[in-house]
Amino acid sequence: MKKITTIILTAFFSLPGITYAQSIANEIIASGTELIELFDGGEGFLLEGPCMSPSGELFFTDIPFTMFSGLKAGIIWKYNLESKEPTVFRSPSGMANGMAFDADGNLIVCEGADFGGQRVIRTDMSTGKSEIIAGLYNGEPFNGPNDVVIDESGRIYFTDPRYFGHEPIEQKVMGVYRIDNQGKVELIIANASNPNGIIISPDQKSLYIANFAVPGNYEFPTANFTGVRQVSEGEILAYDLLQDGSVKFRKELINLGNLGPDGMTIDMEENLYIAHGNKVGIYNNQGEKLYEIEIPKSPVSNLTFGREKYSKTLFITAGKSLFSIQTQKEGYHIPFNK
Repeated sequence: MKKITTIILTAFFSLPGITYAQSIANEIIASGTELIELFDGGEGFLLEGPCMSPSGELFFTDIPFTMFSGLKAGIIWKYNLESKEPTVFRSPSGMANGMAFDADGNLIVCEGADFGGQRVIRTDMSTGKSEIIAGLYNGEPFNGPNDVVIDESGRIYFTDPRYFGHEPIEQKVMGVYRIDNQGKVELIIANASNPNGIIISPDQKSLYIANFAVPGNYEFPTANFTGVRQVSEGEILAYDLLQDGSVKFRKELINLGNLGPDGMTIDMEENLYIAHGNKVGIYNNQGEKLYEIEIPKSPVSNLTFGREKYSKTLFITAGKSLFSIQTQKEGYHIPFNK
């Protein structure tokens, strides 16, 4: 475990170049707070998908893009925050990427392409047994399930872009899907173009998508879907999340330029924490930039708050490393069933 004492914390007013006083900056991260490197043993191209189990262990994925890392099979790591010990939870991982725990403590995993499962699975943590909860849509494989979030009604939402992989692309769009409580899979967003990270607000009324087109990425036929966004840079899209689990586009909330966004998390006050480039950007729900944390490894891929005594700890995956930093805000999660 390494303490990184050089940490750049920048507070922003809504007008570019005008900063708040340090006392205001302290409202999110206290002055002098250290960024800590917990783990630097990634074996693939980058770490991803951090999430905390009911028992307080941190799980994260290790993704080997085979064109860069060779024919490794991927890992899901389990990290004990008390002993500081990492262990392999599962390998091969199915090229696991984003993950989340549902209210019953089951692990929901997005498995991508590039010799992966191209599916979403649910693992019963008491038995270790898994089931496929989304394997096909309209009889065809998904592109590469990337990130996942669960609402307080138990519905599962996941993004399905394609960034790497040799497999043929069968879906007509890079979409966002919902798995309802009866197991039905619905395409709910077909025009975001490149959905990546995904989060839901604490009041369950907003769904946010990190939309990022990688230059030279796959082009999709869109003849059957009108209004597909032509995005060459990165943006955060805000949708109204309706009671039945459907969504309605609200607006482009944040434009991040060529620093395309990846994973996201959210606190109880609906501030958004966005992984992009070599930074974590922190924005309020009006899209105003509040703070920025520079991470000494890149790319910064994803992040999550812990639970209970770690509820104000932000865990960040970047490159082959896992970091943590204490915040003044409490992270939002769906509650576990007792």
